[in-house]
Amino acid sequence: MGEEILLEGLGVAPSVLETIATLAAEGVEGVAAVSSRPVAGLVGKQSSRGVSVEVGDGGALSVAVHVTVLYGKPLRQVAEDVKAAIADAMRAQTGHEVGAVDVFIDGIVFPEQ
Repeated sequence: MGEEILLEGLGVAPSVLETIATLAAEGVEGVAAVSSRPVAGLVGKQSSRGVSVEVGDGGALSVAVHVTVLYGKPLRQVAEDVKAAIADAMRAQTGHEVGAVDVFIDGIVFPEQ
């Protein structure tokens, strides 16, 4: 986990990029939480926080995030909003474009009554 990701000559720890993605996803309306289970089935570094960031061919960032959604929120819209929020946050914080954001909905949280 100590390896840095190079973004145009700037070394950034993967945990920094994961934090940016996590905060962006958590800020989306309808997201209850970023899942805390490991991102299974991904090649490369894995995070126990449910976010994985990699640099693909050509230097584009690739993000995978697992979220839990609030009941009653349209899943497709929440996923699209998460994708846009993460891409915008990564661009703003690193100046680097995101090639792909994969959103996995791991569960739904029902409101307490």
